[in-house]
Amino acid sequence: MPKPAAAPDLFDQEAAALERALRARDDPALSAAQCRDALGELIVHFERLMRESRRLIRRSDREERELNELNGELHRLAAQLEYKARHDSLTGALNRGAIFDRAGRLLECGPLALVVLDIDFFKSINDEFGHPAGDAVICEVVNRLRGAVPGAAEIGRVGGEEFSILLPDADFDAALQSAEAMRQAIAGQPFDCLPGRVVTASFGVSRTARHGDFGDAYARADEALFEAKRGGRNQVRGGHAED
Repeated sequence: MPKPAAAPDLFDQEAAALERALRARDDPALSAAQCRDALGELIVHFERLMRESRRLIRRSDREERELNELNGELHRLAAQLEYKARHDSLTGALNRGAIFDRAGRLLECGPLALVVLDIDFFKSINDEFGHPAGDAVICEVVNRLRGAVPGAAEIGRVGGEEFSILLPDADFDAALQSAEAMRQAIAGQPFDCLPGRVVTASFGVSRTARHGDFGDAYARADEALFEAKRGGRNQVRGGHAED
């Protein structure tokens, strides 16, 4: 069986020129003209190799830059996808899954106070002014919450007009005070997106000890929120605080 043909050597011509130059160097019988011819041939091939090497280096540098740009773009896209997976697209607040996950992680480290709130009469806002105005109200509520919550707090949108605020390590009284500050921030002045209309929200607060169950904490805060609704809205109610 015949042997497969060897792969062609890209430097066959250069290798042959080098071999002839070496023979010329070692052959005392060659004339000076023959030696110059051998050297000239070697120079020609060397110059070609230099040009090709420079071209390949430039191409390699360009491809490396392009690869770095693509890698950077992949990292940016991955970060965007991760952000979108964890944040509400309308307000930029954490979404329901992310805020619940974050609450569970915080409870592994220490106690957690929870504030839940619901915009009062939100359906009537949508019915009277339209859904774009309703979206604008939701965004403004989140903006006002951001200006009112403590620095360590985290805001999540858990439903259409429902929000949860996590207050790590806050005691129950401090959480009630924070909720009252949020209530005042929302109700304190009319919303620009509604013609002279004040928007209010109702609040429920609970506190859970370290390693507590967030589902239970949410249920207690949610019950307090319904008490605030039944009590006339635009108020803060506290649920049972777990030590």
